Amino acid sequence: MPPHTNESEMSVSGLSLQGEASSLLTFSKYLGEYSSAHRRPLVAGTYAPTPVFFDTMTDELDIPAIQKHAVRLAEAGLQGIVTQGSNGEAVHLSRSERQLVTVVTRKALDNAGYTQLPVIVGCGAQSTRESIELCRDAMASGGDYAMILPPSYYRSLYTGDALVDFFRDVATDSPIPILIYNFPGAVGGIDLDSDVVSKLARHPNIVGCKLTCGNTGKLARVAAAAPPGFMTMGGSADFTLQTLVVGGKGIIGGLANISPKSCVELYNLHMAGKTELAEKMQAVVARGDWVVIKGGVVATKSCLNSYFNYGGYGRKPLPRPTQQQIEDVKEEFEELLLLEQFLLGGKNEKDIHFGRKKEFPQLVELEQLLAAAT
Repeated sequence: MPPHTNESEMSVSGLSLQGEASSLLTFSKYLGEYSSAHRRPLVAGTYAPTPVFFDTMTDELDIPAIQKHAVRLAEAGLQGIVTQGSNGEAVHLSRSERQLVTVVTRKALDNAGYTQLPVIVGCGAQSTRESIELCRDAMASGGDYAMILPPSYYRSLYTGDALVDFFRDVATDSPIPILIYNFPGAVGGIDLDSDVVSKLARHPNIVGCKLTCGNTGKLARVAAAAPPGFMTMGGSADFTLQTLVVGGKGIIGGLANISPKSCVELYNLHMAGKTELAEKMQAVVARGDWVVIKGGVVATKSCLNSYFNYGGYGRKPLPRPTQQQIEDVKEEFEELLLLEQFLLGGKNEKDIHFGRKKEFPQLVELEQLLAAAT
């Protein structure tokens, strides 16, 4: 049974989920609730690839933490959530666990009143067949869109045409629209260029891309060449402004798990034409994002544990941070979390962190400008 559940059985939209026994349920009987007619639109803005949380003793899914986190992000104003992304440790989950994470995320959002918030589900796999199966699972579990990494195990055998064919085949047979996920660091260095992504963008069931490669020139080319409505998204919060300036629609960034309000505010400032404020906020956000980029999901969960009292650890064999590493991560995130606190409080002058001006002069200057602009 998932840890921390208070009942011997948990019902999710008519499905009885009894621990690992839920793994054996046939999700086909659940398909009707999440038909394409009810698909939620993707809206420009900020999205978070959510971590999956585990019980610190048993390594089993921590369902309440997964649900709590999803609602916290929605309350901060995010435009959507991603499950089974790199932060979501999809490679550490069984197929049934992947389904369950998406189901409980969708239900948590619905129960909190965020029924129109879309859920994107990571569905990349090493074969075309399995990727399509994961897309079907995603729809059955309440996902609105699938996000697909290119296969990489037989990297030396994949020509450019093979990868194009992979995405086209998955998109053609997927029951939900897909986004291309370009993350060279996760797939042995495979880096889809702008010609490939722009070509794939013309497929009617490929509706966007997440470019974690950080190549803003590529992002600009894709955004210019893609058909109207195509969601060209940056893959990290540290280049939010660069993404938006060259025509991107927003970001899908891991930092939004820690400071969702700051990431949303940065997007909103740019869209409101407040360039100076946006640039100053981007600097604070980029410093915080560097901690996530260096430490990955281990640092993200460490920060959540330190500041929000939930998060746990990555599933083995991911290492648990030492006490010194925990303290280092907490310290490195402090400036950004002070900004998050200020924004959550409503950007009031009384909440400016004047007492921390010596340590964080740029933060205090930013808070003063934000308070004056409110």
